[in-house]
Amino acid sequence: MDQDSHCTAERELLEAVSRITTSSTTNPSDEEENKPKAEISCQVRKENPEKDDTQDSSATLSPNSSMTTKELQEYWRNEKRQCKQIKLLFEIPSTRIVEHHLSKYVMYKIIILQTGSFDSNKSVIERRYSDFEKLHRNLLEEFSEEMEDVTFPKKTLTGNFTEEIINERKLAFKDYLRLLYSMKYIRRSKKFIDFLTRPELQEAYGCLRGGQYTKALEILLEVIGLQERLTRGNPVSVVPTLCAIVVCHKDLENPASAFEYGEKALSRLCVHTSHRYYIPLLETMITLAYELGKDFLSLQEKLEEWKTKKDPIRIFTLKELAVREYVQ
Repeated sequence: MDQDSHCTAERELLEAVSRITTSSTTNPSDEEENKPKAEISCQVRKENPEKDDTQDSSATLSPNSSMTTKELQEYWRNEKRQCKQIKLLFEIPSTRIVEHHLSKYVMYKIIILQTGSFDSNKSVIERRYSDFEKLHRNLLEEFSEEMEDVTFPKKTLTGNFTEEIINERKLAFKDYLRLLYSMKYIRRSKKFIDFLTRPELQEAYGCLRGGQYTKALEILLEVIGLQERLTRGNPVSVVPTLCAIVVCHKDLENPASAFEYGEKALSRLCVHTSHRYYIPLLETMITLAYELGKDFLSLQEKLEEWKTKKDPIRIFTLKELAVREYVQ
């Protein structure tokens, strides 16, 4: 009897092991379908981005079947990095009073630091009271519940330029930005990110359109770091800025630097081949790779593969796309 029980128990154990082995064994396609869902779950945002980016971010979430093993590995590494939240600190160390013919206002210097980083990772911007006021008004429209207990420094009829009032507002705005950033849906919202990056991007693209590539590049390189830290959950959103940097380097005859930033942009589009920047970027990268003596055939193959799947349409060049950004 004991021997029968022992045999029965052994059979049950073997069956259990078999079931576990069977259930844990999935084919590669199952892993590719399940993995993006787990990785991308941390990217859920309350606000939808602009239409183009929404379509590009949501389309084709699983890796492209034509990607090489190396590209797939790089894709998953990027996805994991995007899911790690970057914590930022806001400081307002100083101000300056600006006077024009008919106006006078205070500019607040905002330093944005990544926690645990050196000064090389800091970003410096300037905003005035009316910029903060506009941000607050916009956020109230969309996040009324989250903003219910958020206080905003009130305007005063007199004394706006006294040292006391300016210092009070410096502290108030610092606490205000820190509080907004602590709320997930707000820190990921387009309106909050635009407040921190849009004025600089508008200036940079204005310089680019005017042929001032050195000045445009200087501003873009300053803002891209902050933009990347603010949009970790939506890496595709920085592609236009990366491509603008490619255009500037290319026109300044720095093909190696242009290719470097082009690779960064292309890695963010490897599963978003319907993005409006994908083909113009691919064509530019083929030209740069040929000029630099790098492998351009693999890029050419991707271009030909895309053309066989899509109907012939008018494709803008990378520069033509770039100069259309942030047109007021």
